[in-house]
Amino acid sequence: MTSDLPISSPYRSSPEAPVTDVERDQLSSRLNAAFTEGTLNADDYQSRLDQLFAAQKLGQLVPVVTGLPPLQTYADPAIVTSGGQPGQVAESRNASRLTVAVVGGLAVVVLLIVVLLVALL
Repeated sequence: MTSDLPISSPYRSSPEAPVTDVERDQLSSRLNAAFTEGTLNADDYQSRLDQLFAAQKLGQLVPVVTGLPPLQTYADPAIVTSGGQPGQVAESRNASRLTVAVVGGLAVVVLLIVVLLVALL
């Protein structure tokens, strides 16, 4: 059977490794998600579940994972998950506190410079 899995996939690179309970749980979740999304029909879903729980070695799971959507290997940045749509302009933030702090800080710095110049002259 030809597989579209990369050679770095544990199912191809370590086909003789035993299947762990964690691996079964993860694949079961992926199969459930694919079935819920409509990617798998009922017969294919049941067949893959049977193969998943009958498998003893990772290499036997190749038919189970072939064609499944790949796992997401990154987390979405907070700005993406904030609910905005691409290209949508966010509401402006109230910058009055920041403005007051910056202006006040600059005033203090200018006052210190003036006091130092007067003291040196």
